[in-house]
Amino acid sequence: MEIEEEYPAKLLQGDNGYVLEDVPHLSDYIKDLPTYSNPLQNNPAYSVVKQYFVDYDDSVPQKIVVHKTSPRGTHFRRAGPRQKVYFDSDEVRACIVTCGGLCPGLNTVIREIVCGLSHMYGGGYRGFYARNTIPLTPKSVNDIHKRGGTILGTSRGGHDTKKIVDNIQDREINQVYIIGGDGTQMGASLIFEEVRRRGLKVAVVGIPKTIDNDIVVIDKSFGFDTAVEEAQRAIGAAHVEAESSENGIGVVKLMGRYSGFIAMYATLASRDVDCCLIPESPFYLEGAGGLFEFIEKRLKENGHMVLVVAEGAGQELIAESMRSTDLQDPSGNKLLLDVGLWLSQKIKEHFTKKPQMVINLKYIDPTYMIRAIPSNASDNVYCTLLAQSAVHGAMAGYTGFTSGLVNGRQTYIPFYRVTESRNKVVITDRMWARLLSSTNQPSFLSHEDIEEAAREEAPSTPQQDSAIGPDGNLVPSAHQSENGNI
Repeated sequence: MEIEEEYPAKLLQGDNGYVLEDVPHLSDYIKDLPTYSNPLQNNPAYSVVKQYFVDYDDSVPQKIVVHKTSPRGTHFRRAGPRQKVYFDSDEVRACIVTCGGLCPGLNTVIREIVCGLSHMYGGGYRGFYARNTIPLTPKSVNDIHKRGGTILGTSRGGHDTKKIVDNIQDREINQVYIIGGDGTQMGASLIFEEVRRRGLKVAVVGIPKTIDNDIVVIDKSFGFDTAVEEAQRAIGAAHVEAESSENGIGVVKLMGRYSGFIAMYATLASRDVDCCLIPESPFYLEGAGGLFEFIEKRLKENGHMVLVVAEGAGQELIAESMRSTDLQDPSGNKLLLDVGLWLSQKIKEHFTKKPQMVINLKYIDPTYMIRAIPSNASDNVYCTLLAQSAVHGAMAGYTGFTSGLVNGRQTYIPFYRVTESRNKVVITDRMWARLLSSTNQPSFLSHEDIEEAAREEAPSTPQQDSAIGPDGNLVPSAHQSENGNI
């Protein structure tokens, strides 16, 4: 059986104008599928749970619109186990793939998918066997959460949808778990479309991964808390170096290709940073109110300073002579020039013209140290929730979705929603204002820059985010109540 037409967005209208952005289900394109009782009801671990299963109509609101003439809210389907499952435990043959750059927590997600399928659904996990694959069992993944990186290996690019689905079909895989960023989720969406076109009983599930925290809709991505915590170590080292020298300057480059969340939160957490530069907030070097003037002022005041710069900041300032071509990596991302080295050199060149003010600059780039460490306690818990939610969704027959946290609740999000745009720091919001207040740095923005940023971020209609409280009523979301970010 093959289905040709493209899968449309699955929108369900609820009472009072609420809209549920639902995710695809195997029964949408495969008729008369057998169902099975969920084995969780016989699992001793769930014997004390008051409510085993998620109600069919239980959802999580993303946005509530206050205009009476507007739709009354956008919801996603609540994650969790269902009463009926669409896979017999003995028939489950699952595979896991990790794509893109490293991120703390990858091994924890892998471990919890394996153990979730095995312990919660009766040992149905049998791995994805081939010369270039690794068989996974609860025993083999028992301690991998204590290690950084990914035991499965990772790479960029090389996506051939038809060949991938051919392998899935040839090896009789019926659950595919794909861990990666927005580019990977786009690839997962293409795999789902091809699986659906062929009419295969295969659940395709994404788990969003980006250390930069730039995936939209979800509250945050796993590994972010760990990255911020580890980034503070580099900032602390830069502070010690700077403080130990006359006119010492510590420059730390942190991750953040398009979004400056790691730099912003590490700066706020450390309290040792004098200036933070991120991609979303333009800055300039020369002249009144520029970066060089601020550095001179801070050195005269304190005798030292620490500057944090996200990797994507200031790219437009780097001389055109350094950009021979606009190169891309295998995933199609623009290859960024090293703004940390460039900025360090520019600062040194500036102060060579001021012999009365000799500086001592140290440059620290902890990028790969941060990416490669194991996840901390907070991220380990979060990875467990993401992985178990993904397993519950696949077993319940849902497919073509990403498992994510929205307004503090685990949800199933259609692929197209997490790939339609990128999450960025809003420089007209309070969180960025808190950073400027903490560092006492200038914004480097003109009045026109601020007005333009405000226009870009202004929603088309007034919106208020909310979540479902224990009593079932809507309550404001903590992560969105003030700044619209985390």
